[in-house]
Amino acid sequence: MVTDRLTPHLLSVAPMMDRTDRHFRYFIRQITGQMLLYTEMVTVPAIIHGDRSKLLGFSPAEKPLVLQLGGDDPRALADCARIAADWGYDEVNLNVGCPSDRVQSGHFGACLMAQPQQVAQAVAAMKRAISLPVTVKHRIGIDDRDRYEDMVDFVTTVAAAGCDRFTVHARKAWLQGLDPKQNRTVPPLRHGEVHRLKATFPHLCIETNGGIVSLDQVTEHLDQVDAVMIGRWAYDRPYDLATVDGRFYHNPSPPPSRHRVATALLPYLETWVSQGGRLHQVTRHLLQLFAGQPGTKAWKRYLTEQSCKPHAGPEVVAHALTLVPDP
Repeated sequence: MVTDRLTPHLLSVAPMMDRTDRHFRYFIRQITGQMLLYTEMVTVPAIIHGDRSKLLGFSPAEKPLVLQLGGDDPRALADCARIAADWGYDEVNLNVGCPSDRVQSGHFGACLMAQPQQVAQAVAAMKRAISLPVTVKHRIGIDDRDRYEDMVDFVTTVAAAGCDRFTVHARKAWLQGLDPKQNRTVPPLRHGEVHRLKATFPHLCIETNGGIVSLDQVTEHLDQVDAVMIGRWAYDRPYDLATVDGRFYHNPSPPPSRHRVATALLPYLETWVSQGGRLHQVTRHLLQLFAGQPGTKAWKRYLTEQSCKPHAGPEVVAHALTLVPDP
């Protein structure tokens, strides 16, 4: 921590479409009990008109948990914030960072960085509606609006509305010419500007995000900002997070082994399958549990081949564990 200002967390796992669903979050909770977790982005129309149980349902074991919203209408966002509070979420986050064409066509995501007043009105409306923290995830900048002064203008305006935390993806986004995947890798990282933002606004909670792939990097960033969000690394090498609780949250308990993590999921799998769910909906998130370890190819192959079969159940995971050495 760079200040004495209390923050609700030090580390978080980023909201990632088609990745951070309820099954992945439950899986990660077997590895770290402390990191802040996020849903995938859920749009305002989906919540208002869709199946809320499917969109918003989660296990209490996943908490602390943030609902990330996609939208731009202050009144509708306030309604969704109330729904989030009723469902038991710990925080509501507004997506001002996604650059996809679909998101832009709905007039939300990264394109809102060009309209800080609109974002401020949305944050203010949500703050009036709920007592939960309301936060914003945004980019360094967009297109040619990417000077440090532009980001300062955005943060100044939105902070005045009561935003509780700014999570900054330390890359700009090109709204035309790059797809979402390219926008995660092509624009260069500019973490120094996020560090500078914290120095400019010492009273604000500032979190940095983008390209972070080791706990040593996390430590370095925490010398400059209040919190660190990690993304694809958490999905590609989830067990790297096993020492987070001890290293950053001073939890004296030893980290669980990979085998213990998988074994702890067996009752969850049994319940999910008994309720009509498909095994592969969960096991697709487990493929990288043994990344870099002997037997990982056999683990991934067996889960991939067997989990999609009719009536596949937790016995598939139990058998896959026999294919991987347990130190």
